[in-house]
Amino acid sequence: MRIPLIVLTLILSSSSVHAACYTNALGHVICGNGESEGGYNRRTGTAWRSERNQYGVATTQTSRGGEAKTKNGKGVYKSPSGKDCYKTAHSHGCN
Repeated sequence: MRIPLIVLTLILSSSSVHAACYTNALGHVICGNGESEGGYNRRTGTAWRSERNQYGVATTQTSRGGEAKTKNGKGVYKSPSGKDCYKTAHSHGCN
């Protein structure tokens, strides 16, 4: 009975279920496992969650309703008010 209990304890303690969290230089708390991440900015009170799909596109959603889709520094952002902004290799702007 002891051996199965020890094995179960080792499996649970080495599991990747627990996200590694850290505070970056800007004071944001970031937790993630590589494919999905999340964080919270204490200064602005905004939380965010980001997931990366199989094509490398990161979809980020904020607690205030904004959503961004980015890849390689380029992307599209939709604000909660419905305003769309974009950034490409050579330009950027909002509609």
